[in-house]
Amino acid sequence: MFAAANPPPPEPGFAAANAGSPEVRNPDSRAPERSRSGPVRAMSSTLRGLAARADAAAEIEAGTVVVEIEPERIDDSFIADRVADANDPGLAALVESIRESGQQVPILVRPHPENPERYQVAYGRRRIQAARRLARPVRAVVRPLSDAELVVAQGKENLERQDLSYIERAFFALRLEEHGFPRATITAAMGVGKGDLSTLISVARTVPAEIVRAIGPAPAAGRPRWMLLAERVKTAKPGRIDGLLAEPGFREKPTNERFAAVLTALAPPAAKRPAPQVWSDEAGRGIARIERSPDRVALSFDESLEPGLADYVLDRLPEILAAYRSGRARP
Repeated sequence: MFAAANPPPPEPGFAAANAGSPEVRNPDSRAPERSRSGPVRAMSSTLRGLAARADAAAEIEAGTVVVEIEPERIDDSFIADRVADANDPGLAALVESIRESGQQVPILVRPHPENPERYQVAYGRRRIQAARRLARPVRAVVRPLSDAELVVAQGKENLERQDLSYIERAFFALRLEEHGFPRATITAAMGVGKGDLSTLISVARTVPAEIVRAIGPAPAAGRPRWMLLAERVKTAKPGRIDGLLAEPGFREKPTNERFAAVLTALAPPAAKRPAPQVWSDEAGRGIARIERSPDRVALSFDESLEPGLADYVLDRLPEILAAYRSGRARP
C-alpha cells in the first residue's frame, strides 16, 4: 500500500493575496471578525428600526396590540348607540375608577375612513369621555373595520356588557335600518330575533327623538313601559308633552324619574265613578251601600246597624237569582 503524498504548500504570493479565501485558509484557524464601520452600523440599526416599526404597524393593523391615543383624535361612530344624559352618575364613577386604577379595558377604534389622522370609535365612548375629563390618552385597539363590521362589533360589545337601556337599543336598531343595513346585519349586531327587532324599531319610530333626549336612557324602564309610552304618545293632545318638558325642574330629575313623569302625564284621564248610593230603612238608617263601576256593582251592609243581614242575603242568593231569571224569561 502507498501512503498518500502530502499536497505541496501553496505559493507564498498566492497565499498572501488570498488569506481570507476558504480555499486556501487553514481550516483549523479562526480569522478575527472584521469590525464594521460606523456608516454600516448606522445603516443596520436604521433597517432594524424600520423592520420593527413595520412589524408594530402590522400588529396594530391586525388589532393585536393596545396603543394610546389622544381622545381629541377619536370621533363617534357613524351610528349612535347612546342617549346622552347630563346627569349620568355612572360617568363620574368611571372617571374615579380610571383615575385610581387606570383604564383596564381598551376601547376599539378603526382608522377614520375620511381622515387618516383620526379614528372612529366602535365601542368605548364613555371611556373616551372619562379620558377627556382626566386629560390623559385612552388605551385602544386599532382595527380596520368595514361599516358592517363596526356596527356588529359595536352591538355585540353592548350586548355582552348589557348596559344599553331598552330605548337606546331601539334607536340603535332604527339608525342601522335608516342607514341601509339589511335586517340580517341588524339582528347580528343586536342579538335579537326578527320579531323583537320589529318591536324595537316600531317603538323608536313612535316616540319622537326629542322626547327621548329629554327623558334620557331611563334604564329602569323596560320594553313593556316603553311600549305603553309609545301608545300614549300616539293619542297625546298637541302641546301636552312640550308643556311637560318645559316645566321647571323637569330636567334636574334623574332619568328614570323623568320617564315616570312623562308616562304619568300622558295617562288617559280616569273615568269618573258615580257617587256611592246609600239604601236606608224606614227609620232612615243607612244600612246598605251600593258602589258602581262600568263592570261591577258592590253591595255592602253596615253590620253594626243590622247584624246578620249580609248572611241572610247570601243564604237567599240562589232563590233571588232564580226569581230574577224567571222574570227576565217572561215575554
